[in-house]
Amino acid sequence: MTPVILLAAEKKSAEVTDWAARLGWLVGLALFVALVYWLMREGWKWRGTLQGDLPELPTAPDTPGAARLTMSGRYHGSTTAGQWLDRIVAHGLGTRSRAELRLTDAGLDVVRPGARDFFVRLDRLREARLDKGIAGKVLTEGGLLVVTWEHGDRLIDSGFRSDRAAEHTEWVDALNQMINKTEGAR
Repeated sequence: MTPVILLAAEKKSAEVTDWAARLGWLVGLALFVALVYWLMREGWKWRGTLQGDLPELPTAPDTPGAARLTMSGRYHGSTTAGQWLDRIVAHGLGTRSRAELRLTDAGLDVVRPGARDFFVRLDRLREARLDKGIAGKVLTEGGLLVVTWEHGDRLIDSGFRSDRAAEHTEWVDALNQMINKTEGAR
């Protein structure tokens, strides 16, 4: 054989794309992603059902008094106290949102645009501390203000992050002083 014929014999045309197989894989992947999303959503709803014994969230009194401290920032969620991965989703406590906090003599008012607001009476507050994480959010050491409070028969940790993180220490000090005075009066 001549070299020209050998070169011509070795060349092949490009393989034809099998569009049906590619489309099948794409549809299968989309269905798998939809299934995973649906399962996550059902898990979230099931968690809310399991936490159905949690009472309705209290609302702020008509006259809560003058604000001792105010803070704007983010609400990162609530968990069972001491169990930073056990998220509470009942009554919207699992919904992350912007938040405006007001500390008054009556308690802590949490206003959340786009989510359910709630109020924690002073006698229900148990502790405030700086921490590094709460379910779904991990920050640097001391980057999160965590307030422990009693709701029904449960202790709940709620995590907040101020737009100005330097405020966290002031909030921890003020909340713990108020809590200690309230416990001393009991």
